[in-house]
Order: sequence, then C-alpha cells, then structure tokens
Amino acid sequence: MKIQVSPLNLGYFECFASETRLRMIELLDRKPMNIKELAAELSVSSAIVTKHVQKLEEAGIVGTESLTGLRGRQKLCRLLPDAVTLQFRTPDPQVGRQSSISIPVGQYSEFQVKPTCGLASESAIIGYFDDPRYFSDPDHVKAKHIWFAGGYVEYRIPNYLVGNQSVRSITLSLELCSEAPGFNENWPSDITFSFNGVEIGTWTCPGDFGSKPGAFTPKWWKFGTQHGLLKTISVRADGTYLDGVRLSGMTVDGLGIKYGEDIRFRIASHENAEHPGGVSLFGKHFGNYDQEIEIDLHY
Repeated sequence: MKIQVSPLNLGYFECFASETRLRMIELLDRKPMNIKELAAELSVSSAIVTKHVQKLEEAGIVGTESLTGLRGRQKLCRLLPDAVTLQFRTPDPQVGRQSSISIPVGQYSEFQVKPTCGLASESAIIGYFDDPRYFSDPDHVKAKHIWFAGGYVEYRIPNYLVGNQSVRSITLSLELCSEAPGFNENWPSDITFSFNGVEIGTWTCPGDFGSKPGAFTPKWWKFGTQHGLLKTISVRADGTYLDGVRLSGMTVDGLGIKYGEDIRFRIASHENAEHPGGVSLFGKHFGNYDQEIEIDLHY
C-alpha cells in the first residue's frame, strides 16, 4: 500500500496520533479481537474502542466483520496491511499520461505449473486439486485464488503507447505468498518477477500464511492458505524497487517495451532457486486485500 504525504490523506495520518489506536494495532497484530476484548486489554470502555475502530476502518488499517457470539452479535476486528509506503514526492509533472489497469489473477495468458496447484473462484474450486490441466479450463478467468509449487503464470498488460511516447515507469501491486502443502508460515520461496522475458528481481517470501483467516477469504474456504502479503513493485528510470527498497538495477528502458506490443508480466518459482517454495496469488474476495493485480503505467 502506497500513501501520498498530502493534506488529502490527513485522516489516515491521524490514526497514528493516538496512543490508544497504536496499542490497538499492536494487539491486532497478534490476533483478531472483538470490541469487548480490545476494551479489556486497553482498560477503556467499549464505546471508546468502537470510535477508534471506526477511524481505523475508514483508513483501511483495520477490517471488521459481524459474527454471532454467545451473547448476541459481536464485531471481530483484524489488522489489514502488513506494511505501507509513504510517498513524499509527487508524480513527475513531465509524465504526461497515466494508465491504470486491473488484471484479475485468473486472467493469465500463459502458464506452466506443477503440483501442489489449483484454482478457486469466490464461490467454488475450479476443477480438481493438483491437476495442472485445469489451468487451461475456460473458467480459469474466474479464479480469485491460484497456487502452484513450481513454474510460472504470465499476464498480458495492454500497451496504450501512441506516436513517439515511451513508458517512464511501471508500478504494480499484488497480494501473494509461498505455496506449501496445506500451509506453513516458515516456508521461504524465491519468487522471480519479469517483464517481456527480462528478469527484474527476486523476492524471498517468508511463508505460506494460514494460521489467521484472510479478511476477505470466503467462509467456505477451509483448505489452508488464507492470505498473502501486499507487495508493490516499481520499475523506473533509476532501477527496480520493491516496497520502496531497491531490488535491482533493471530500468524501465531495459524492458524492451514497444509500440503495438502488449507488456508481458511473469511471476515464477524456479526449481533451481535456493528456496523453490512456490507461489500463491490472491485477487478480489480472497486474502487480506480486496484487489486484483493493479498496474499503473506512466508515459
């Protein structure tokens, strides 16, 4: 998640101007808690906790759901983002155009995967577990969660260049993690990203997360992995960055982006990697972030 430092986002920054709200974030980092439990830990009233939760919820920091408890309905709260990046500089005014594209995780154009693997829509499993043939099923475009122990999936990003325009930067965000049988939160995986066949860098995901329910994962899903981590990748004129930290020296000019040709984006887990731990991807209605693969191209 990237937040522009601006008065327009003052409500977001105000969330961190309260010791009570900071303590709530610390508590929810340990486990989801309901209003009454938070009130008891903080030694304040449930009414005060409710007001703080509302502010955190409006900012997208905390997610809530209403559940049936022993004494009626209760509001369960959970922490949503794993990290945020503060953007201090405003976008370059010389970048004349921005194209924002949302690509569903199931709308890949090419794949090569090996078990454990599978696909799920927001309402059902697509095909059968551990059968790569179902990655070719026409319903794969409906997938909101896909996973594979090795191999890759590749997406085609529309290229709207005209005339003598050139791409100045590509920023992409997605939710993903490793892929272990069932789940294993200590299961590192070297996940490699590439554009147009050019590798831009490898990120080692620490695990496959299933001990806490995903904020948006459907209740019917009882098969291990629940959510991933939200990662932001930026390829710019000065290199490639992951969550604002330099990942490699690959620049946008080195990606071979040409007029009239789609941009190919690949996510891979190589068998010869130091940590060949697979990939799990999450789209809308799955995981902790209600989004698909979100892409911004600056021309």
